[in-house]
Amino acid sequence: MKLARIVILFVAIVAGGLAAVLVGRPSDPPAPRVVESKATSEVLVAASEIPMGQVVGAGSLEWRSWPQDGTASFITKASQPNAMEELSGSIARQPIVAGEPIRMQKIVKADGSGFMAAILPAGMRAVATEISAETGAGGFILPNDRVDVVLTRREENQSGQGGEQFSTSTVLTNVRILAIDQTAGEKDGEKTVIGRTATLELSPRQAEILALARQLGTISLSLRALVDANSGLAGAGAEEADDGRTSGMTVIRYGIESKVN
Repeated sequence: MKLARIVILFVAIVAGGLAAVLVGRPSDPPAPRVVESKATSEVLVAASEIPMGQVVGAGSLEWRSWPQDGTASFITKASQPNAMEELSGSIARQPIVAGEPIRMQKIVKADGSGFMAAILPAGMRAVATEISAETGAGGFILPNDRVDVVLTRREENQSGQGGEQFSTSTVLTNVRILAIDQTAGEKDGEKTVIGRTATLELSPRQAEILALARQLGTISLSLRALVDANSGLAGAGAEEADDGRTSGMTVIRYGIESKVN
């Protein structure tokens, strides 16, 4: 019995020592990770922020490494080594943030023209109209916002009952604001611009409609929600024709609205 206990004790000591050796033994170092390096290209980017309408100088641009897989629509040093000099003097059609790759869709060569003519899309016209705090959404309309143009006019009262009779209609919808007065972008982070003139981006047909509406009555700008502006949809209840006008006119007589097609 004694011998059996001694054997068991001996086995326990050997097992404990073996476990201690195994625990204290340093583990094998992990295999080094192989990081696959991706090919890069030199891409032309904005060295600093370039507001809309600003002339792009050589100091506004720089070359920066970019993953080669995502350079299909960018200007690369391999394809256009002299791009920095060639694009110097161009005008930004849209704001460009610092570090953003330069794309030809956002800049244009002015060729001696003013910046407004340069930033206008093909086939569009810049038309100015008078506004005030009351007719310009209290000054909360900024360049690049989208608005509806509303006409309010006084008409002869055909009922013979006397009193004034007014009608109102939305003559243009989802129109882009190019500038307020002569400001074509946000200035010093301003959230409101109370100006006297708004410049709108219109098609030739829309320009004719606005010119006629200004002679018929008072023009007001109705600021569109960002969701409506991005989707191109009209506001609730509006029925639009292909040329951007509503298909009907809302007439208000003695406080009662009626639709006239």
